Amino acid sequence: MKSFDVREIRTILSGKLLYGSDETIVHHGAYRFKHINKKHTIFFSKKRIVNFNHLKEFFPLVIVTHRNINMSMQTEGVTIIQVEDTDKAYWKFVHYYRSLFNLPVVAITGTSGKTTTKEMIKHILSVDKNITGTGITSNSRTAHLQYLLNIDEDTEAGVFETAVGSPGDVLLACEYYKPSIGIITNIGEHHLNRCKSPEEYIKAKGEMVAALKNQGVLILNAEDENSKKIDLQHYQGRIIKVGKADSSDFIAKNIQYSNDGMEFTLKFNQKEYPSYVHGYGEHQVYNALSAIAAVNEIGIDPTEAVQRLKTFRKFNKQLQVLDGLNGSTILDDTWSSTTTSLEAALKVLDEIGKGRKKIAIIGTITDVGSWGYYIHQKAGEIVNNHDVDVLITIGMHAKIIADHAVKCGFKSKVYTFNNSILVYNLLSKIIDKNTIVLIKSDMYSKAIIELVARIKVKEKAKNVQLTNDKHIAE
Repeated sequence: MKSFDVREIRTILSGKLLYGSDETIVHHGAYRFKHINKKHTIFFSKKRIVNFNHLKEFFPLVIVTHRNINMSMQTEGVTIIQVEDTDKAYWKFVHYYRSLFNLPVVAITGTSGKTTTKEMIKHILSVDKNITGTGITSNSRTAHLQYLLNIDEDTEAGVFETAVGSPGDVLLACEYYKPSIGIITNIGEHHLNRCKSPEEYIKAKGEMVAALKNQGVLILNAEDENSKKIDLQHYQGRIIKVGKADSSDFIAKNIQYSNDGMEFTLKFNQKEYPSYVHGYGEHQVYNALSAIAAVNEIGIDPTEAVQRLKTFRKFNKQLQVLDGLNGSTILDDTWSSTTTSLEAALKVLDEIGKGRKKIAIIGTITDVGSWGYYIHQKAGEIVNNHDVDVLITIGMHAKIIADHAVKCGFKSKVYTFNNSILVYNLLSKIIDKNTIVLIKSDMYSKAIIELVARIKVKEKAKNVQLTNDKHIAE
């Protein structure tokens, strides 16, 4: 964070010094008590503060509030700035801070792939630029201020993930970051308990259009059906499309599975670039296209971008290939779980499982609220559309997936369990060296995480020997 003294802050906020020192320096910011974890923090307090004793370890501390403060509470190390409205003062500070820095900022949303795309962009840019952005797993709305304040005089670009839990989340995040480039990786069906319907969820993701304020660049997956439903009628900024069709701006051709990733030919502006991205699945190619398109806007040409992308490594538990029980192969996809990511995982199982027995173990899809039955039915439809030899579900709600897959016509073997205790015993009997097991859940499913730990043999990831060496994915 760029440092300020209290005098500067009072000027920005039109605040009054109640007590303390105008010379106190601020290096950090917070608007919740739990975010105060360092000295020299400015804290925007809407609530009445009874005493400061529990905050002594973080003195000097600067408090901005509209509340009347008992002057008998004067404490050495605490500076109080009084304002007319704490919330307005907070946003005045946020907008002022962001206005200090003229730099490219990428904001990314999507049902799946947003974290990977963000990390790809950071990986490409960080070779020769000072980058800041959201962490690998934390995209909470409560972290926006901290991520914004990570921008300082040395920052050359920002890359931020903007998740949707409720309508308004993308707009809120972009009030902090003010992106010049927006990416929507794809739109499935998730968080319907707060977005109320699939249509409202699409609108919530589509808030990226308004967030760019007709001044930026919007990058879209041209082949994603729900992304096509976003209202672009009044959008006056530039639109860049990525996909496999010739109508896209960044095009992926000749997509092939290699032994630990995807090879493809990038076509852009009539030129072709041999490309590679680590990790299995056509969805990885779409993530790569969005990343390359974004960094091209920041000045990294495709020739350099595809070279840097070759050294990017996806995260563990994202379709991670492991040696398994009885010589089997495990596809550990327990990073996150949505119907969109389930579809992507099953496509990978189809491809690298050719000629082998394919088992899919699927857990409950979480954070779907009252839409749980609908979402799990959708997952059952997805399973039925893929070549799975054995379906195993774990969890009461996951059983809906199995039941609906059968209702849709799924003819292979189905097993349902309430927990993973008996699954290991079943697997020990039915898997062998000719078996590939996809395990699909999110990182919060303790039972399935423990199951993966039991059936994997080695920590080290293995390469899958693909049938006929490579598979064409188009």
